[in-house]
Amino acid sequence: MFTSIPLHAFAWSLLEVFKMKEEEIKWTPKTKLGKDVLAGVIKSVDQIFKNGKKIKEPEIIDKLLPDLKSEIIYIGGSPGKGGGSKRTPTKRTARMHRSGRRYKISAMVVVGNRDGYLGVGMCKAKDHRTAIRKATQKAKLNIIPVLRGCGSWECACNEMHSIPRQTEGKAGSVVVKLRPAPKGIGLCCSTEMKKIMELCGISDIWSKTYGETRTRSNLVKATFNAFKNLNKTKY
Repeated sequence: MFTSIPLHAFAWSLLEVFKMKEEEIKWTPKTKLGKDVLAGVIKSVDQIFKNGKKIKEPEIIDKLLPDLKSEIIYIGGSPGKGGGSKRTPTKRTARMHRSGRRYKISAMVVVGNRDGYLGVGMCKAKDHRTAIRKATQKAKLNIIPVLRGCGSWECACNEMHSIPRQTEGKAGSVVVKLRPAPKGIGLCCSTEMKKIMELCGISDIWSKTYGETRTRSNLVKATFNAFKNLNKTKY
């Protein structure tokens, strides 16, 4: 049974596909690393991290990790009916000028391939779409490998479902402690932290947080720093 699709929606989807193809064709690398990736000399992200090179073009990640997923962290808020506040994807701040108020939109995006890679980015712009796009690009530049394993004494499966040892991260007043959990426990953490765990490929973990965790930007940064500190382990 066929379903009818509105003509404008079909045209818009085609336009988006053509734009994506044009962006792929138009990419001209500006760095030596980008030229090596485009030429096929570097075929995986692991080679970049092994050589200690810095990623300065988001197209490098698009080329090497085509199955990358992204999630928006709800860092904003608006007054709700009857008191309280409603979470929004972006945060709007204002400053006064002689001509009136000037607004800035902040967005925070987390990217990952659900198999050991994670990136976090936060940017500001004058409109919502630009802020989210810039935050996504920054998250790709900040991507790191996440060390996974089975470090719980209750589980000895040696699978990549948790983390190998306890780790800790801090951002602002927020402190996040992550501990390995046995298989089947699930993600014992907040909703925004679950987005991070799912994107980096972790299915079981215990977490403990301290400080003003309602500031979600600091909560996400502290979790990201915990994974950074986990990579500093030497066996």
